[in-house]
Amino acid sequence: MGKYAQITKYLELFLEDEVLKTGLKKVVVGLSGGIDSAVVAVLAQKVFGDNLLCVKMPSHYSSQSSLDDADELCQKFNLKNETHSIAELLKVYEQKEELSALRKGNISARLRMVTLFDISAREGALVLGTSNKSELMLGYGTLYGDLASAINPLGDLYKTEVFELAKYLDLPHSIIAKPPSADLWDGQSDEVELGYTYAQLDEALKLYVEKRLTKEEILQRGINEAMLNMIIKRIYVNQFKRKMPVIAKLTSRTLNHDFNYPRDITL
Repeated sequence: MGKYAQITKYLELFLEDEVLKTGLKKVVVGLSGGIDSAVVAVLAQKVFGDNLLCVKMPSHYSSQSSLDDADELCQKFNLKNETHSIAELLKVYEQKEELSALRKGNISARLRMVTLFDISAREGALVLGTSNKSELMLGYGTLYGDLASAINPLGDLYKTEVFELAKYLDLPHSIIAKPPSADLWDGQSDEVELGYTYAQLDEALKLYVEKRLTKEEILQRGINEAMLNMIIKRIYVNQFKRKMPVIAKLTSRTLNHDFNYPRDITL
């Protein structure tokens, strides 16, 4: 069994175990037309079948190609889906004042998650996350937006590995081939924003995070110093995005300090 066959099987078991232990049987995924949500949707469909609901949440800034790609994925894998536009909600904010691209993107991501969690309540379902390890390490995501979820199957896979998994799962070529984008505003591109390709970023991230090499050791391998400095800074300044809110300790047993019970304890 090859690497990505093993990963697929493990993630299927992971999803089934983590969802069913909550007592729920359904899941929802926000489907953008991008590669991360597409991979999560296809994995979830293998496990949950019609108990998976994919939710498309375009705005007036969403590219037609992204909408077409999401539709192609749903058709190819027979994914149950609904469309709930956030355009009118976003326009309310835009009418109040002029928004920077960053604010517009953050609001869009949070409006989508509000929509998705409301649908999960309607369905009695859990929200599956779609953030990959590259994004999580770099803090490239919106707190309480795309970073919010109940369960995340991709959080320990780097972006380049998600691409390989997508090929193994036989996702449409249109999704695999297009430049990564959160589709939050006109012409938005992950790699343009970050300044480097995911292949470049992941090479350095793996050396720093997985191999635990020092900065000097990584530079000796020919990694761009400006990029490495950016990566290291982003890892540490964005640590708060990877943690639950810190609670001030005032009692003998405090949540997330010394009052931690694993999810799978049964009464």
